[in-house]
Order: sequence, then structure tokens, then C-alpha cells
Amino acid sequence: MFADLEAINSRPAPFAHLTVSDLWTDPHTSARMLAFHLDPDIDLSSRNASFIDRSVDWIVSRFAVTAGMRIIDFGCGPGLYANRLAKAKAAVAGLDFSSRSITYAREVAERDGLSIDYRHQDYMTFQPDERFDLALMIFCDFCALSPNQRRHLLRTFREAVAPDGHILLDVHSHSLFEQRTESASYELNGLNGFWSPNPYYAFLTAFKYDDEKLLLDKYTIVERDRTRTVYNWLQCFSPQSLAAELEAEGLAVDALHANVAGDLYDPEATEFAVIAKPL
Repeated sequence: MFADLEAINSRPAPFAHLTVSDLWTDPHTSARMLAFHLDPDIDLSSRNASFIDRSVDWIVSRFAVTAGMRIIDFGCGPGLYANRLAKAKAAVAGLDFSSRSITYAREVAERDGLSIDYRHQDYMTFQPDERFDLALMIFCDFCALSPNQRRHLLRTFREAVAPDGHILLDVHSHSLFEQRTESASYELNGLNGFWSPNPYYAFLTAFKYDDEKLLLDKYTIVERDRTRTVYNWLQCFSPQSLAAELEAEGLAVDALHANVAGDLYDPEATEFAVIAKPL
């Protein structure tokens, strides 16, 4: 048992393990994630419904969304943004590797008479075959990616958007990094049974990486017949560090906001959003 506890509390190298897909492809956790998506009152998996409504209203106004404007949503989930933008007459495509989320999104689009190009695909393997006026990546998904993955995705953005197009994404900030502390805890059936339909112990070890401004929530799930570990990486950015990553891949910051609803940038907030464009 001592060796097991040492493994649970061991600090991995930054991005040594990438398990984000486990949340969205496991039958039990993907169902729980979808339920979080669809709860209009909470900010888990996606933001609450009132914020999404306000965000879409701002996107439509800020980017002058008109009939036929081409928009692609990377990590679209169950279509909470894509369906709303399609109702504004945009020509929308959505990518997500959760079959459960894409199935739900397609069902809602069909029910509402919306023509949306939903694709069950990992956006890390997406190869654009057309140009879009606007690319979205929302709810800080960008921060879960390793440096190599981020470089690859930024190149994909560069290829996917038209020369006069834009990218809108949000990220965790250095303020979040400073507020977080390292810790260790465990709980029986932690997160109200989120991890499994069977009894389990959930160990959470939280790490900080000062040089990289990187956070890790390491979940070790111990069931009677198996043990698994899920690594939730949260890369934190300053406007300058994010701008440097964008510029290295041929993109530039066009505007800085507090969030994807267009609020005024707050340097003390735990996240911020950028509008980027091709150089």
C-alpha cells in the first residue's frame, strides 16, 4: 500500500500523461459530462445558459454574423454555441470526439430544423478542406493541451480561417495559477459518483509547476477491480505569453477581453479571452 500511495502522490513531468479523452469517451463519465453540459444553471463542462446566450449575442454583434457566414466550433460538445449560431443563420460546423455529445447535438439540430455540419472527430486530427470566417474554441479547452498540441492546433487554426477571418478562444490566467495551492485529498465516491457507477475511492493530488505556470489536478480512481489515473492539465497564460504562442504560428492578437461575452479585460480575473487573426 505504501508504494501505491507514493504513486498516487508522485509528481509527473509536465504533460507526461495525456488522458483528456478519457472523460469524453468512457461510457459513464461521458454521460455525466453531458449532464453537466445540459444543466443550465452550472459552469461545469460548459458555462451556464444565461452566459452562453449573452456570449452568442456578443459574437453575433462583434463579428457581424450574417446569413451564410462560415463558423467552426472546435470542441463543440452538445452544440450549445453551434445551435444558437445556426439560429442566427450562420453556416456552422462543429467538431467533437465525444460521440455522445455529437449525437445529442445532431438530434437537437434536427429537431429545430437546423442544418449544421457536426463531425465526430478529434480536432487534433482535423484537416481543413475549406476556409471559415470565424473559428471558436471555448471554455479554456486550449489550456488542456501540451505545448506541441497547442502549436499543432494553432497551425490548424491558421489553415482553417480565411485571410480576413478570426479566432476566438479563452484561457486560464496567471491569476488562477497564483490563487491555486498544492494539496492532496481523497473521498469515497468523490464528485457524487462521477467517476464510476461502482463504489470507488477518488484521490486528488493538485500540483503547481512554477516555471511553466502550469497546474495539474491528478485524479486516481481506485475501484475494487481496477485503478486508473486521469490527468487534468491547466496551462495558465498571460496576454504576453499567449500572444507569443500565436505569433510563432502566424497569428496575432486583435483584441483582448475578460471572456467570450466581450466584457472588459480584467488583469485580476482567473481567465481571459482573445480574438486572433492571421498575420
